[in-house]
Amino acid sequence: MLAAALERLGAEDLEVIEAAPALLTDPIGPSLRRYVNSAAVIETGLDPPALLALLKRLERDFGRRRGGQRWTSRVLDLDLILWSGGPYAEPGLVIPHPLFRTRDFVLAPAAHIAADWRDPVTGLTVRQLHARLTRPRAGHR
Repeated sequence: MLAAALERLGAEDLEVIEAAPALLTDPIGPSLRRYVNSAAVIETGLDPPALLALLKRLERDFGRRRGGQRWTSRVLDLDLILWSGGPYAEPGLVIPHPLFRTRDFVLAPAAHIAADWRDPVTGLTVRQLHARLTRPRAGHR
């Protein structure tokens, strides 16, 4: 599914610069199945709202249906996490994605392909954000 989605991105006038290896991850929320996650660096002339609209159309083309319970199983979930134009905000679209700093399933694949990309809000690299999220923490005594 990921390979087919990347191929479709390339067919939509987006240049896929690099894609991370697929990682099997546990779900968030009530879904019972595990997911395969990846990340891609793409180049496009589209602005963020137009790119998000394209990503959502591709999700629908792959069989994703909106509505129903949040966090349930889905065929494909494409998100716009970071953008080279810096922070971006409008109703329904905030870049960087508000939760990406807390999600290993986002940071782990992103660290494979964009480890030195800086979060425009914190100034930290993807590598640093991932290290902070995954470092062992001392237990309570």
